Amino acid sequence: MPAFSENDPLNIRLELETVPAGSPASLVARQLVELLTGGELAPGSRLPSERILAEQLGVGRSAVREALAALEILGIVQIRPGSGTYLRGGTSELLPTTLSWGLMLAANRTRELLEVRSALERSAVRLAAERATDTELARLGEYLERQADNLDDADAFIDADVRFHVQIARIAGNEVLADLLQSLRSMLGVWADRGVRTWAASAVAYEEHRRVYDAMLRREPAAAEAEMHEHMDSASARILATEQERAAG
Repeated sequence: MPAFSENDPLNIRLELETVPAGSPASLVARQLVELLTGGELAPGSRLPSERILAEQLGVGRSAVREALAALEILGIVQIRPGSGTYLRGGTSELLPTTLSWGLMLAANRTRELLEVRSALERSAVRLAAERATDTELARLGEYLERQADNLDDADAFIDADVRFHVQIARIAGNEVLADLLQSLRSMLGVWADRGVRTWAASAVAYEEHRRVYDAMLRREPAAAEAEMHEHMDSASARILATEQERAAG
């Protein structure tokens, strides 16, 4: 495992595998993302030069340059002209961005993402049902009321829908879980929003949310999880149907 003390004042040591010949810059970016989020580098650490990275990865400097530019756009690194490339934040801060980058690099994985989201939403609501205060439940109820009042206003309904789920994640009290859900929500956002663009779809989603909320009010974690499971199945079906319509069109 080579050391790069002459290039990096923090003595960063890298573990990189040679990238297969002809691979796009995205594969270089994948390796760098894994390195940067591995927890061994402190925020502000400077990466080795493009030349050293290219030699270590067995690719041209242009591929490294393109990968670093993409990671800068995503907020993972900061490129300072004349100084070098630096890691922006810690692992926890990079988690949502890294997940988004993973989606960009991969083929369409909507169904898999929906399965992960469903599992995380169920975990979140179970924890929330166990930990919620009366004040937190009251706030959650306000978002439910907003949904009921805006069944014929898609944008307002979607806003209240998102806030409802975000509030559940906050009540759960697990920041990593909340970050994961936020990232997944961002990745699926376009199709999720299109899935509730009609009054009928909004009405179904509202009724599902109401049952989740009622179970939380009763302080029944298992029931809340079961209701969320049904909601996620229904919501996932709407999203997949929307995506299929897009592909067909």
